[in-house]
Amino acid sequence: MAENHQLSPWWSPARHADVRPFLAARGAITRATRAWFDEQGFTEVETGILQVSPGNETHLHAPRTELNRADGARAIRYLRTSPEFAAKKLLAAGEQKIFEFARGFRDRERGDLHLPEFTMLEWYRANASYDAVMADSIVIIAHAAQATGIGQFSFRGRIADPFAEPELMTMAAAFERFAGIDLLATIADGNGNRARLAAAARERVRITDDDTWSDIFSKVLVEHVEPNLGQGRLTVLFEYPVAEAALARAKASDPRVAERFEVYACGVELANGFGELTDAREQRLRFTQAMDEKQRRYGERYPLDEDFLDAVARMPEASGVALGFDRLVMLAAGAVRIDQVVWTPRAGEA
Repeated sequence: MAENHQLSPWWSPARHADVRPFLAARGAITRATRAWFDEQGFTEVETGILQVSPGNETHLHAPRTELNRADGARAIRYLRTSPEFAAKKLLAAGEQKIFEFARGFRDRERGDLHLPEFTMLEWYRANASYDAVMADSIVIIAHAAQATGIGQFSFRGRIADPFAEPELMTMAAAFERFAGIDLLATIADGNGNRARLAAAARERVRITDDDTWSDIFSKVLVEHVEPNLGQGRLTVLFEYPVAEAALARAKASDPRVAERFEVYACGVELANGFGELTDAREQRLRFTQAMDEKQRRYGERYPLDEDFLDAVARMPEASGVALGFDRLVMLAAGAVRIDQVVWTPRAGEA
């Protein structure tokens, strides 16, 4: 009978030695990134992790805790899914260019590209278009590759040159090219027409009776579009349909789409950026609809951060980006799993 060997703990010298080169690369990328932001006149900030609301997206889930006040009263708080709410409050306070290496938390996520506790590199420019932060993203990714000396990114048989001119593609063009779907024809009055998209996508993805327009959109995106992005070079996917705007504003010249973009390398999403919405009424409506859908699907909802909505109405025009720093390090260090590039695994993991 073969002898069973229990895996040694992550802190054993032998196992740590295996990942030490990746961690050294992480340090080099962190230093290079900080230096670039400093050259650009950004201020590094540190925002609170415990929040009244962790974020109000339908499919993101946050750990919850209770705080005991001095008077014995209890207050429910959440570990944030991103630092976005706090960062925008700082923009309302008068900050102009800020960035943060922010610890984020998301329940129900674990895999080669997902961790329940992770690092998000997030930055904002007041009074700047989202083209500016789009360009920032490309520069930062190239700086990461330069810091490690890697010539190209590689993941699951796909490669991408981080120094090459990136491919720019609208979401509508991507759906047409990779799925043969006229995406904008399924959008009217700021909403997705489920029947139209279902008819267009029925030969491409499996559709169930309770799938919404957003569900069908996501299935096509994940199964047919994303695997083709970031092949040979980075891809910037932009002009998301307004029904998927999240916290982005609608594009003035075409209200069917939003000023939202994502950056991909080797089929891996690295960054998600917005031309920020500053209409508090519209933001409240989007959050409420998202929480109604979360309640329907998962039986839970998160409160709205009224302080944040007040700040949205007062903040300047701005653009911002959230970049998955662990994912960037993984690609730039030549790792194959995201847990190889973090100093310690999540609590309770060997």
